[in-house]
Amino acid sequence: MEKNNGNYTGGTFMIHRKKVLYAARCLSLAAMLPLLYTGASYSAENSDETFNLGEVVVTAKTGGVEATQVVHEVTAEDIQAKNARTLNEAIDLLPGLNVRNGADGTPRIDIRGLRTRHIVLMLDGIPMNSAVDQQFDPTTIPVENIAKIKLTTGPSSVLYGQGGLAGVINIITKKGTKDVRGGVSYEAGDRQNYLVRANVGGSKDRLDFFLSGSAYNATSFPLSNDFVATTEQGSGYRSNSNHERNNIFGNLGFQATKDLNLALTINYFQGSFDKPSGITPANLVARTNRTIQQNLAAGLDIFASRPKYQSVKNREGFSAQVAGDYSPSGPFSLRTWAFHNRLDQNELEYANQTHTSTTSEINVRSRIQGLSVQPKYDLGRAGVVTAGVAVESDSWENRVIIGNAIDLKKGFDIYSLSAQYEVEPVKNLGLVFGYGHYWQNRSEMSDNDFSVMAGIHYDLFTDTRLKAAFQRNIRFPTLEQLYDASAGNTDLKTERSYQYEVGVEQKLPGKSLLSLTGFRTDAKDFIEKDIDDVNQNFEEYRFYGFEVAATTRFIENLVLRASYSYLDSQDKSANATKDELQYRPKNKATFEGWYDFAFGLTPYVSVQYIGDQVTYDRIEGTIAYKLKDFTLVNVKLNQKVLNNRMNVYFGVNNLFDENYETSYGFPQAGRFIYGGIGLSI
Repeated sequence: MEKNNGNYTGGTFMIHRKKVLYAARCLSLAAMLPLLYTGASYSAENSDETFNLGEVVVTAKTGGVEATQVVHEVTAEDIQAKNARTLNEAIDLLPGLNVRNGADGTPRIDIRGLRTRHIVLMLDGIPMNSAVDQQFDPTTIPVENIAKIKLTTGPSSVLYGQGGLAGVINIITKKGTKDVRGGVSYEAGDRQNYLVRANVGGSKDRLDFFLSGSAYNATSFPLSNDFVATTEQGSGYRSNSNHERNNIFGNLGFQATKDLNLALTINYFQGSFDKPSGITPANLVARTNRTIQQNLAAGLDIFASRPKYQSVKNREGFSAQVAGDYSPSGPFSLRTWAFHNRLDQNELEYANQTHTSTTSEINVRSRIQGLSVQPKYDLGRAGVVTAGVAVESDSWENRVIIGNAIDLKKGFDIYSLSAQYEVEPVKNLGLVFGYGHYWQNRSEMSDNDFSVMAGIHYDLFTDTRLKAAFQRNIRFPTLEQLYDASAGNTDLKTERSYQYEVGVEQKLPGKSLLSLTGFRTDAKDFIEKDIDDVNQNFEEYRFYGFEVAATTRFIENLVLRASYSYLDSQDKSANATKDELQYRPKNKATFEGWYDFAFGLTPYVSVQYIGDQVTYDRIEGTIAYKLKDFTLVNVKLNQKVLNNRMNVYFGVNNLFDENYETSYGFPQAGRFIYGGIGLSI
C-alpha cells in the first residue's frame, strides 16, 4: 500500500446500478399516470409548489430568527443543475459543512466541527435522526421530492427542540399544483450502475397531491487509477461497496375550510448495503498491548483500524405524519403534527472479506414517535410570540439471530417546552429571543436542561445587514451512547454548547450577494469514544473560524457561487493530550457555476478543495497524522430537446481521478462517468 507524504489516498462519491424490477414499477407508475419527470426536478420555484404544512415554522413577518443567523437554501433548480442524487450530494458545497465516508459505510455530515448526531434533520417536520444514535443516512433521502433544503448552521431556533448543537437541516418537499405534472428519468454509469426516478403531482379544488419513487443499485464504485492495491483491497473497484435503495414518497393536502388545512406525508424505503473494510491487513495493524515504539519497530500501522467485514441487509424504513394548520383571521394561529418514524434492519458481520461465513447477525429495530403543537400570536407592532410543546418517545431493540451478543431493549421519552419572541422595535432593527426547557426520562434516571437563544439584525444601509446571535444549547445522550454493550456508559452527562456568531451580508450590483460570518463554539461534556472505544464526556472542545460566501447572477441565465471556510478545533480539557481534533478539516473552498444557453444547453462545473485534517494513532491517541489534501472537480452537460420536454445529460464526477480519503484507510471513488435521459410534461 503506497503512501503519499505519509498519506493513503482515494477518490469521490457517486451513484450506481438499479434494481430492474423496482425500476420497472416506477416506470409503470409514471406511464399509468401518463406523466413524465425531468432530470431530477419537478420544479418548485414558488410557495404554491412547496409543501410546507408540516414544516416547523421558526420565523415570522420580520424575518425573525433566520434573519439573525446563517441559513443556506438549496433549491430544486440547484439540485437539478449539479445532478445531485442524495441529500449529501445536494448540500456538500455549502460552507462550514464536511462530508466524511468511513467505516460506517454511509456518508456522515459534520458542521463546524460538530458531528452528524448534533444536526437535527427534518423532512416536512418529521424528525429523521435515528433513535439509536441520533445520526442519519443522507443516502436514504432522494432528491426528486425536494423543493427546498434550508440548512441553519450554528445557533438555531429553540422551536426545533434539543439536539441541534451543529445546526438544522430542514427539507421541504414539493406539492401538486393545478397543472398536473410529473415525469420519469433513467441514468446509467460505470459498472452498470442504474438510477430510475419517477414522480407525479397535481391538484383539484381543495385537494393536492405529490407522489415520487426511485430505485438505485450499485454493485461497487471505481477506485482511482493511482490507488495501490493491498491484500485487503485490490485495484479497480472497491470491494464490498454494494448499495441498493428503493424509495416511495407521497404527500396529500386538503383545505378543509378557508381557515383549516390538513396534510398527510408518507415516506418509505427499503434496501441493503455493504460496509467496505479498512484496507490495512489485520496482521499489519498495531497491537494495543504494545507501546507505540514497539509497534513502529515491528513495522505495524499505528493509525489503521482492524478490518471489519460487515453489511446491512433487509433494511426497511417508514415515516408518516399528519399535520394541521389553523389560521383564522386575527392574531392567533395554530399548527400541530403527529409523527412516526421507524427503521428495521439486520446487521451482519463476517469472518472474512468474501462475506461467505456469518459470525454475527442482529436484527435492529428503532422507533421515534411524537406530537408537536405550535401556537402563534401576533401582537402587531409589539412583535410575535410563538410557543412549542412536544412529546417524543424513542426506542431501540436488538434481537440476536447469530452470535454471542445479548438481546437488548431500551428507550426513553423527551418532553419539550419552548417560547420565542420576535420584534422590530424600530425601523431596520430586528430582535429575537427564545427559551426552551427539555426533559429526558429513562429507566435508571431522569435529566432536564435548557437552551436559550438571542439574536439581532440591523440593516445599516438598504443593501447591508449586520447580524449577531448567541445560543446555549443541549443534547441528551443517545440510546446507543448509554446502553451499547461494548461502548455504552450510563453515567454520561448531557452535552452543552455555547455558540457565538457575528456576520454581515452585502448585496452588490448585478444580482450579487457577499456574506462574511465569524463563529465560536464551546462544547462542554462533549461525548466521544476514548482510546478504549468507550463513550466518555470530554470536558471542553472549542471550535472557531469564519466563512465567506459569494453568489452572482450578473448575466442572465448565469449562476456563479464560491465559498471559503476556515475551522480551528481544540481540545481544551484539563487532561488533553492533543490540541487539534481529528477529522475536522481546517480549510474548505468551493466553486460552482452553470449557464443556460438559449438553445437548451446547460454546462455545469463544481470544484471542491479540502485541506489540513489529521487523525491520531490508535494506541495512545497522541501522534497526529495528516491526511492528504484533495481537490474534486465535477462536470455535467445537459441538453433540452423536444420543446424542453426531454433532457439528455452526461457527466463526470472526480474528473481528474483524485486518489483521496476522508477517513484513514478508506479510499473514496475515482473518476465516475454517467449519462441519463429525462422526459416531462
